[in-house]
Amino acid sequence: MDAILEPIGQFWEGFLSNPVVQLASQLIVIYVVLLWLGTAYWAFRDMQARTENPILPYFSAALIIFFTPLLFIFAVVLYLIVRPRETLAEVYERSLAEESLLAEVEKNELCPVCRDRVDSEWLVCPNCRTRLNRVCPSCNRLADPTWPLCAFCGTDFGREGGGRQRRAPVAASSSADREADAESTSDVTAEHGRLRGATNT
Repeated sequence: MDAILEPIGQFWEGFLSNPVVQLASQLIVIYVVLLWLGTAYWAFRDMQARTENPILPYFSAALIIFFTPLLFIFAVVLYLIVRPRETLAEVYERSLAEESLLAEVEKNELCPVCRDRVDSEWLVCPNCRTRLNRVCPSCNRLADPTWPLCAFCGTDFGREGGGRQRRAPVAASSSADREADAESTSDVTAEHGRLRGATNT
């Protein structure tokens, strides 16, 4: 048995004493140490990108260093499990996307009566038939029903309302004239009846 193990031991002693093998082993150790320190620095920068807490980046780097060059792989796995899922840039982009989506939703107008979503170019709400816009008679562009004049060409919408208001007294006066005519006709009929009665007697 010793005759078998002795040549193997001599082979390993000669192999390990070889200058090339010693240089390679030293380079491997240096590489592992650099990889260990680089992983600690990566954890530090990665945590800086994921949180605003100034202590957590140092804590994550210390976690990698604490596991030594031999076990830092387990520290990396543990860090990947407990680190925040999103970076600060991703959170900012998501908030911007949500704000833009909310602004687009708020951009859609609501019907003042039924509160259903309507388009800004619709004249009438298709749900409750509420008038949403009107067409300017001068420039044929859409105008808000509450505008006193067209914002595009300056046409005064109040004149149309004034004309309608001026026509109302005419209608009222015509009805009053009809009532006066009816009263005068009834008076004439009564007077005519009295005259006929007087002539018959």
